[in-house]
Amino acid sequence: MKSIRRSKHPAHKDFAGMDDFTREETWRIFRIMAEFVESFETMSQHGPLVTVFGSARTKPESSEYQEAEKMGRLLAESGYGVVSGGGEGIMGAANRGAFNAGGESIGLNIELPMEQSPNDFQTQSLFFRYFFIRKVCFLKYSLGVVVFPGGYGTLDELFEAMTLVQTEKINRIPIVVVGEGFWDDLGKWFKHTLVKEGMIDKPDLNLFKVVPDAEGAMKYLQECHRYGIQFTVKE
Repeated sequence: MKSIRRSKHPAHKDFAGMDDFTREETWRIFRIMAEFVESFETMSQHGPLVTVFGSARTKPESSEYQEAEKMGRLLAESGYGVVSGGGEGIMGAANRGAFNAGGESIGLNIELPMEQSPNDFQTQSLFFRYFFIRKVCFLKYSLGVVVFPGGYGTLDELFEAMTLVQTEKINRIPIVVVGEGFWDDLGKWFKHTLVKEGMIDKPDLNLFKVVPDAEGAMKYLQECHRYGIQFTVKE
């Protein structure tokens, strides 16, 4: 029986180089530890913070961008610092709104093959090599999450926040999604497919709130924090 040469496998161009992953595992652990320590020390000096997620591709002339900029301004005027992924689009808009209002405007930047470049509206910038460390920092120091329209990355961040609350791995925080038209079909799928098929329970639909605009999001955050706030980290 002839052996299959790996170089001839059709997936080789996509997965070649996987052997390199194990060569420097010890040093990788130290890099991970260093990134956790540096980011934790920096983020712990700021707050209270609300994280804003959304697409890097949203253009400044769009209504979504303008609402995200308004969101950043409203948060800053209400005493919250803004945390974003540090890129352009919705992230840049939220940072811009907070920055122009004189508030804290934090960017958790990461280098990506496309799209990501740091925006100019950050009072504090962190740079990450590892996605998972960056994602920890988004939620560890947040008192709430605001999600604007976006793609895979935004959906990943929304679903992770809801999953961590649902499974009680973090404390309950307000999760609000902005843009009823954009999210309407997803909400219907949750209700008519996930609940109907028993994949989630009906009360899980209450893990997030859909609002039309930045003012609605700000109102919801203030309602949730009226009687006190809590961080995501459990004791």
